[in-house]
Amino acid sequence: MTGPLERLRDDLGDLVDTSPTSLEAARADRSGHRSAGRPLAVVHSHTVDDVQRTMRIATATGTPVVIRGAGTGLAGAANAGPGEIVLSTASMTGILEVRPDDLVAVVEPGILNADLNTHLAQHGLWWAPDPASRDISTVGGNIATGAGGLLCAKYGVVRDAVLGVDLVLADGRMLHLGHRTVKGVTGLDLTSLVIGSEGRLGVVVGATLKLRRLTEGVACTITAAFPAVRDAAAGSAAVTAAGVQPAIMELMDAASLAAVHDLLRLPAPAEGTAQLTIQTDGPAARDEAARIVALLEAAGGAVAVTDDPVEGARLLQVRRSMHPAMAALGTTLIEDVAVPRSAMVAMFDEIARIERQYGVRIPTVAHAGDGNLHPNFIFDGDDVPAHIWAAADDLFRTAIRLGGTLTGEHGIGMLKSRWLAEELGEDQWQLQRDIVRVFDPLGILNPGKVFDDA
Repeated sequence: MTGPLERLRDDLGDLVDTSPTSLEAARADRSGHRSAGRPLAVVHSHTVDDVQRTMRIATATGTPVVIRGAGTGLAGAANAGPGEIVLSTASMTGILEVRPDDLVAVVEPGILNADLNTHLAQHGLWWAPDPASRDISTVGGNIATGAGGLLCAKYGVVRDAVLGVDLVLADGRMLHLGHRTVKGVTGLDLTSLVIGSEGRLGVVVGATLKLRRLTEGVACTITAAFPAVRDAAAGSAAVTAAGVQPAIMELMDAASLAAVHDLLRLPAPAEGTAQLTIQTDGPAARDEAARIVALLEAAGGAVAVTDDPVEGARLLQVRRSMHPAMAALGTTLIEDVAVPRSAMVAMFDEIARIERQYGVRIPTVAHAGDGNLHPNFIFDGDDVPAHIWAAADDLFRTAIRLGGTLTGEHGIGMLKSRWLAEELGEDQWQLQRDIVRVFDPLGILNPGKVFDDA
């Protein structure tokens, strides 16, 4: 019987890539983890038909498939290993339709966030999800992980900005899920089910996106330096409690702020300094900024504010440079937990405890507007040491104990599957595994991810 690789080559020709460079690259995303070995092949799909043919061959041969976009994920969900086909949608970059009158766009999954918004700006529109990786991450990857970003406290996450998806199932059938209408409650909400499913339910080959008109008025950018990270967290809590809704509210602890300043060759901040970077937008931006400045000064912050767009972009670049700054320190386990905003101070206190208890460094940044923290575990070498996993285990369980969750936006992937049942509870964990089997009875889509024994 002809094997899967031969069948792929016969049917898809030059789209099938078995070069050592491509196979090696497909073993890893940006989580710092690699699979045990190289996959069979990378299929560079250009059309929906390419995807469907690949999935039909995979089903006929029982071959596992890992769906991959730009490979910028942080949970190992796109890592492919021996015996697996990599189905890349990175070349499917089309913007198929833009309807300013309906505030809708239809796009292919490989379009980058930044490229999409550059195009939409010509129509006076934008798509709100704004991950820090917007210049390199794809819309399809955003949908697969349920991504968030810097703007989601005010403008929502990916789930709030997707009206429908086109999904190719494991056997090659196509489903058109969702609506083009703002309202639509026909049957179960399978669109929301697919968002954040990390490639376990099907291949997203198209998306109908909910757009916004470009925000009018100025944007005011505020920085506030605090003597300790818990003081900065308390300052962000004061802003939230006051009912002010900034577009961006980011917190950097002392270690992460110092690392970024070093990377960007900026003057070193004072020892122990943590920083909030906040941006208001829209017609009320200046009034909201003035209220926030007063709140942060009352909380003990040293505050500066600007409405100059160039200076504002420079200040935000400090936050957006976090990942390369961490990479410069060593191998990084980039984590992602979320807690209720009222528990932010307690979570930072717990991170300090974990650092002392396990003898580790955990530089941490947070989307303070929504309680989503990104603790970074720094170590030497390629393999995560046992004491780092022990510290991470403590951190995950602490977030859940404080009323939070294992992941706010990166997903479970292969890195957090061992903790998933603990958060969900046995009944819900089993129900979710059963749903995966309905979509993918053979279990060939992204096996070993999210539900490690599904």
